[in-house]
Amino acid sequence: MCCKQQSKQPFSVDPRTNKKSRGFSLVEVMVVVVIIGMLAGAVTIAVGGHLETAKTNRAKSDIATIVDAVEAFRLTKGRYPTSEEGLEPLPLKNGLDPWGRPYGYNTNGAQGEPFEVYTLGADGRDGGEDADADIYSWQLGDTEEVSE
Repeated sequence: MCCKQQSKQPFSVDPRTNKKSRGFSLVEVMVVVVIIGMLAGAVTIAVGGHLETAKTNRAKSDIATIVDAVEAFRLTKGRYPTSEEGLEPLPLKNGLDPWGRPYGYNTNGAQGEPFEVYTLGADGRDGGEDADADIYSWQLGDTEEVSE
């Protein structure tokens, strides 16, 4: 009895086309993985700068909303919250800035404002530039004092 001996080959035969097909080699797979990694890194770098800008813009929007809530408090109660009360008596969903720290509130704000709402920026310290810059309600220019 004679048997045809099968040799071990690094490819398989597709029964539909009767053609030999090979899989991807490890080197080919590694090249693709490296290229995908490089593209992901480039996207991360490009998006990273926009993330800080988005956080700064969100902080400005939040401060404007808080200013409106403080003004509504004054219309309802006839006074502004004290510095000791801070933002506690206001019905805020979230009193944290985009960096996870509470917004600040002072009566007798700068530039003659009756109050100020602020965040200390990404670094959480006074001063700073760019994303680390402090943001105060009086800097927004949209807040106008309601005449009594």
